[in-house]
Amino acid sequence: MSERRSAFRFWPEGYEALQNLNGLVERSGLERDLPDLVKMRASQINGCAYCIDMHSKDARMQGETEQRLYALSAWREAPFFPNGSGVPSG
Repeated sequence: MSERRSAFRFWPEGYEALQNLNGLVERSGLERDLPDLVKMRASQINGCAYCIDMHSKDARMQGETEQRLYALSAWREAPFFPNGSGVPSG
């Protein structure tokens, strides 16, 4: 078991907090496909390979495209994300 994954075994309150946050995001009114992408992007920023793998699989099961998954780290410059301009920022 990975160090990150096993950490919650000893910190159930942390796991519960993440589950509560997940429920809040799911009820937020975001487009159906955005919560998985938000979770995946947060996992990229946090450097959690386990979470990136998990959230990319979840996103694919929800119908997310490979194109958007591969470009997620540069979403601001991609024209196929909300608010993406497709114009490099400099």
